Order: sequence, then structure tokens, then C-alpha cells
Amino acid sequence: MSFAAAVTTAVLPVLLIASVGYLLASVRDIDVDGLGTVAVYILTPALVFDSLATTDLGGGSIARIAVGFVVVVAALAVLVEALGRLRGRSVGERSALVLTSAFPNCGNYGIPLCAFAFGAVGRTTAVIFVTVQSVVVYTLGVWIASRAGGGRGLAAVREVFKLPLLYAVVAAALARALDLVPPSGSSLMDAISMVGDAAIPVMLLVLGIQLANTDAGASLRRVATPTTVKLAVAPAIAAAVAVAFTRVGFGFTDSAIGRAFVLEWATPAAVTPLVLTVEFARDADIGGLSPPEYVSSVIFVTTVLSVATVAAAIAVLESGVLGI
Repeated sequence: MSFAAAVTTAVLPVLLIASVGYLLASVRDIDVDGLGTVAVYILTPALVFDSLATTDLGGGSIARIAVGFVVVVAALAVLVEALGRLRGRSVGERSALVLTSAFPNCGNYGIPLCAFAFGAVGRTTAVIFVTVQSVVVYTLGVWIASRAGGGRGLAAVREVFKLPLLYAVVAAALARALDLVPPSGSSLMDAISMVGDAAIPVMLLVLGIQLANTDAGASLRRVATPTTVKLAVAPAIAAAVAVAFTRVGFGFTDSAIGRAFVLEWATPAAVTPLVLTVEFARDADIGGLSPPEYVSSVIFVTTVLSVATVAAAIAVLESGVLGI
């Protein structure tokens, strides 16, 4: 797939739908919280159940995605933490740097992107990716954010157990194990699929609205490092991990799975770290800026620049040059 084809096939649909949300929020005062709640508590769990209950991906593929995710997160976290220490950055800035560099926007950006780029397999891979990241970000991510705020809020790690998507995973696994998955074409499965399909456009609208409400001007000059790490270093490490898995006999069974895995790491900074810094590190100082101001600027810049970098990543992945 050429660069132009990658833009028109996978990136342009994402950009167009998100732009609708951006434009609407620019002319109307919209509270995105309600829409986000619907996406998190209803639409995404339905998408997760539908994708996992009907997928042809085996347990081995799911395990590879999970292990690969943990390896890449660990590598990125160690890298940027060491870089921050070498530059004498405060604990608040190091925490914000790790959060923005190590967690991609694999949900409201990554799921539709992988679906447009790699079809049903890409969508299912992205859903599994989101599930694994949710567990990690609400455990390790909460600890990192609370570290910046003086250690407050570690008890909030239990929030992961309040996420419906976690139980959607369990329900899908049990349904498959007990052969209780509703048959395709049944009223129940059609309803679940319909609700799940609504998740993708709604998540993109939420992304656009969030970007319209982001004040990124205050700290644009400070985001070069996390932007470079997020859009260039992260997908490079993910590609190296995918290639290494293949060479040691732990490779992805479908090329679309491996490519979607790498593409997820090429997406911009996740929005969840912004929520975590608002909750647990609001009062920390980053050279006169708060962590939420810093994180929101990284989200804005990486999202804008990702239009080009994601298209380039798709073109490279489709070329087969990486062997995945």
C-alpha cells in the first residue's frame, strides 16, 4: 500500500469523523463526559464482547499481543524515565513523560484505524490491545500519575475492576468455553453487534471534541521529546519486538495481527493519562506548567502529526519489508 493509499483508505476516514466532532465542539458548547461515559460503559464493552466472542483468533495470538504490549511498555517506560533523569527533570515531568510516551491512543483512534487498514482481524487485534492497555494503565499508569502527585490515589488501582470491558472479556471467554455464544443472526447477537459497531464512530467523535477543548498553547515548546518517542521510537520498538517474536518462534499467526499490533504503537498519545494527571497529579509542577497542561499539549501535537506518521507506518507495514 502506497503512502497516498494509506492516507485515503485508513487515515482519511478516521480524520473525517474526528473532524466532525472537532467542528461541532468549536461552534457549540458540548460536554463530552456524557458521550464518553456511553462509549466506555456501553458501546466499547459490546464491541469487545462481539469481537472476542466471534473472533477466529486463538489463545496463542491473544497471549502474544498481551506479552508484546507489556514488553514495549516496559521498554518505553525505562527509556524515557532514564532520559528524564539524565536531563535532571522533576518527578512530575518524568511521570508525565512516561504516561504520554508509553500509552498510545489505541481505542478511539487505534480501533477504527486498524479496522480500516486491516479489516476484521485488525479490529479484533485492536480490541484485545485496548483491553490489555486498560489493565496496565489503571495499575502502572495510576501509580506513575500518583507518584507525581506525592503518592496520592494508589487505592484507585481498583478502578480497573469497575471497567465493564474487563467483564466483557470474561463474558466472551466463558461464552466461548461453554459454547454459549449467541448464534449469528439471532436477535441478541444482532443487538450486541449493532451497539458495538456504534463504538467506532462515537469514539472518533469524542476524540474530535476532546481536541477542540484542549488548550495546547501553553506548553508546545516542551513536547518535542514525548512527541518523538511516541510517533517514532514507540512503533520502531514495537516492530523490533514483533520481528524478534517471529525469529524465536513466537510470531503472530496472521500478518494482519502483527501489523495491527505495530500500527497501534504508531497512534498518538492516549487521552487516559490526561484523566489520571487531573485526578492524581494536578498540583505537581513542570517548569511552571501543570501535568494536565503538559499532557494535553502532547495529545494535541501527536494527534495532528500522526496523520502523516500513521500513513507512513501503514505503507511500510503493507510493503512487507519488516517480514511481519
